[in-house]
Amino acid sequence: MSQLANQINALGQFCGRRDLPELSQTALRQAYQIEQADVFAFFGGSIVGGVATLAQAIRAQVARHYVIVGGYGHTTAALIKSARTLYPTLDFDTSSEAQIFAQILQAQYGLQVDLLETKSTNCGNNITNLLALLAANQIDFNSLILCQDATMQLRMAAALRKYVAPSVPVINYAAYAVTVDDQLAFTQPLPGMWTLDKYVSLLLGELGRLTDDQTGYGPAGKNFIVHIAVPAALQTAAAELRQHFATRQADPRFAGK
Repeated sequence: MSQLANQINALGQFCGRRDLPELSQTALRQAYQIEQADVFAFFGGSIVGGVATLAQAIRAQVARHYVIVGGYGHTTAALIKSARTLYPTLDFDTSSEAQIFAQILQAQYGLQVDLLETKSTNCGNNITNLLALLAANQIDFNSLILCQDATMQLRMAAALRKYVAPSVPVINYAAYAVTVDDQLAFTQPLPGMWTLDKYVSLLLGELGRLTDDQTGYGPAGKNFIVHIAVPAALQTAAAELRQHFATRQADPRFAGK
């Protein structure tokens, strides 16, 4: 496989973490000695195709409570465009990502979640608003499964880790897993998938945020997330990819207040 493809796939696997081989009670029991997590949180930053993973989670009964989290942030305009293209018969409520995904979940799968969080604008208040919503509904938890767009999955978990005890399992299950081939084409089609340039731009932006230095989001920088150790090989790969691809910058419109 080409060097660029290997580098993209390495970043994608690092950022798009999945701590389970599949969403099932058997997998949870084998990995965490539980049959259900207390909460499964699906985040609206995902591509439209990620809703299939949410539906899978609900049908597999991997959690006691299901929440969709997401107001209006940097991915929302793309989500609305994809949703309208893929589901032309639906009249979307475009006030929040959570409501859009809830409509698709109901229309395509006949399923519903327990709660919607509709005010958050970024990964940081995705987490704080989720925790406030659970507290307001008296939902205590000792385990959570987080499901976000594969580009942002690891940072979402690192943000949650600032607020929960180390003994609480925070289980990653990225909304999709994707690879590119030697032609830098995705090896499997996914509904609403980012263009390659956008996907790599998002990954490069994430790696900068995950790097615990003065410009990153870790304790040595903005202190939005817990420390993440980024392997040197990934830093090298990112530096080389930045010669070919742009890097997503933070959008100040959606910064935390």
